Amino acid sequence: MNKRIYGNISFKLNWQGEIVAIQPRTRVWRYLMDNRTHYHLGYNLFIVGDSSEGKKQFSVAISEKQQVKCLFRIGDVLEGTAWTKQYEEREFADYYRAGSLKRLSRASTNLESIPPPWMMMPPSMQTYEERGARLLSKRLWETKCYKCIWANMANVEIQWDFEKNIKKYRFETFCYGPKACKFYKMGRPRSVPYKNRGSAIDDGCLDELFTEGRDEDE
Repeated sequence: MNKRIYGNISFKLNWQGEIVAIQPRTRVWRYLMDNRTHYHLGYNLFIVGDSSEGKKQFSVAISEKQQVKCLFRIGDVLEGTAWTKQYEEREFADYYRAGSLKRLSRASTNLESIPPPWMMMPPSMQTYEERGARLLSKRLWETKCYKCIWANMANVEIQWDFEKNIKKYRFETFCYGPKACKFYKMGRPRSVPYKNRGSAIDDGCLDELFTEGRDEDE
């Protein structure tokens, strides 16, 4: 079934597979170095399995309400429906508007290992918001941090021109984990462009402000 929305094609499909990682789903709004605002929207389930369009590895966005109801964790095998994304440049997860979620088998409790990475049940959106995020190396996100509940691949919206409300989009990696994590590395500073001027550079100076409410091991 196909559905055309605002000039973009999105279609509903079926999927099934095992959860290999669960991370927060966020949107980050950037404006030069004056603002880096994180919005906490739900969770991304990273799945190894099958979908109607032939993907063997994919991510499915779910709401916080769905996670609270079902308490999904790494190792659970699920099936459900979802819609393909409408905007490739704006949305990191492959599938959205997940529905008909059914757990086919439950993970065994011995899947949790001594952290890091932290592989337990993910916390609430309020917990992520209260903890605050630091910049995280993309390479670490792809490797050692991939299964960690504190790792995050964010949909980033850059306010490039306020007058005409023009925005640019990209994806960035962040960490909500303990400051003392032995794996943590910030990675490269990130440029934040604006029309007709040089880019501002986010070199992590905002991280301390966002995480000032917790100690090294929190």
